[in-house]
Formats: sequence, C-alpha cells, structure tokens
Amino acid sequence: MNNTDKTAPQKTGKRVNWSEVKQRLEAAQVAIDRIWMPTPEDTQKTLQARAQALAREVLPAEAADAGIEVIEFLLAHERYAIASECVREVYPLEELTPLPCTPAFVLGIINVRGEILSVIDIKKFFDLPEKGLTDLNKVIVLESADMRFGIVADVISGVRRIMRADIQSSLPTLTGIREDYLLGVTSERVVILDAGKLLSDEKLIVQEQVGD
Repeated sequence: MNNTDKTAPQKTGKRVNWSEVKQRLEAAQVAIDRIWMPTPEDTQKTLQARAQALAREVLPAEAADAGIEVIEFLLAHERYAIASECVREVYPLEELTPLPCTPAFVLGIINVRGEILSVIDIKKFFDLPEKGLTDLNKVIVLESADMRFGIVADVISGVRRIMRADIQSSLPTLTGIREDYLLGVTSERVVILDAGKLLSDEKLIVQEQVGD
C-alpha cells in the first residue's frame, strides 16, 4: 500500500480569478469613498456652520472697537486725519482762482474735471496761528449727499486705521471752534477731524458767503 497517496493534500482543481477579486476590491473602495465623501449640500451646510461658529467667537470688545479708516495728512507740520468714507479723491492744487467777498479761510476755487469746487484752509477756519512754511499742493475733496469742497494739505501720509480706544475726546489745549469740529486726538498727536460736521456746516457753503 502506498501511504504517500493517503497523506498528500487534495487539490480542488479550481483556480482563483484574480481579475474578479480586483474588481470586487475596487467596488468595495468606491462604496467606502461614497460613505466618507459628503455631497455638495453637506459641504455647504458644514461651511455655513463653521462660519457661524467663527462669527460667534469674535470678541465683543474687538467688534465694538473696529476703528475708523482715515486719510492722514500734514498741514504746516501738524498731523491731521479725516475719515476716508467722506473723501472722494485727492487732487493736485493747480490754477487756484481767488474769490472776492469770501471769508479768509476760503482760498478760492479750482476746476476738478469740469466741476468747480471751493478750497478751504482748515487752519484759518480754526483760527490757528500760522507755523512754518507750507506747500499747500494737495486738495482732499470731501463729499456728502448735499455738499462737497476741498481742504488743502502739504503732504498725504496715507491711509490707516485708528482704534477708537486710542482717540481722546479732547485736550486742554483744544478749545473753541477747533474742538467743535474734532472727533479727538490720538496718543500720537494726530488731530482727527469730524468730516460730518464740516460737510454739514453752512459757514462752509461759499455761495452763501459771496456778496456779503
């Protein structure tokens, strides 16, 4: 008797179809991907939830003190600033035409692309003493729904944001007409003008002054 024949492993004769196995594995991976891959609607909901969560995380103090964006400029070596939302443009001071019978703070008028605008010297408007030489070669055009005019400047320093917490309401040295048109003064001694009050002041309407 041949014992070897009894102990040898039995072969089924069935071969593994590796192509079919591969297809099954790929199908399983696709199913897994579908489970973990969110739909566009799910993605949108997730993004909205994250945005709402981030909005709630904003500190109340930071939200309250978002600051104001201003254009800072120099006038006779003093630093001034005015809210950029009231500034239409900065224009070179050229061909200034003086006007008779107007207050001293009205330097004259200029033609800005066909529009005639009055030009104001805020230092004279504030009755401030003249200090040092000044070039007065820039005009900052202020504009509201009902009024527009220009104020002169020597140099435009640029646009910046000033935190409201850094603005002092007034200083002992700022009194009278000057203080009435101020938002305040920063710790860097930048005088912030109140554009709203300037643009609503009837004294700055040149047409009403002519002929007085």
